[in-house]
Amino acid sequence: MANRSRPSQQKRHKERARQEKQKMKFERRQEAKVNRANSPRLPGEDPDIAGIIPGPQPPREDMLIDDVDEIDEV
Repeated sequence: MANRSRPSQQKRHKERARQEKQKMKFERRQEAKVNRANSPRLPGEDPDIAGIIPGPQPPREDMLIDDVDEIDEV
């Protein structure tokens, strides 16, 4: 009969962990909200594409061929 109290203790611990996780999530959301409000943004500027330069892009480093011998092997 001593085992009957154990599930309620586990349940209480699980509920506390859930509440703590929910609290952390709420705080993280509030912090993100404040950061978004304080971030400088130009009117009409899309934050997803801010800073992207149109036109041809430089080649990726892994696509550069440094040695002519590599071309012959391929």
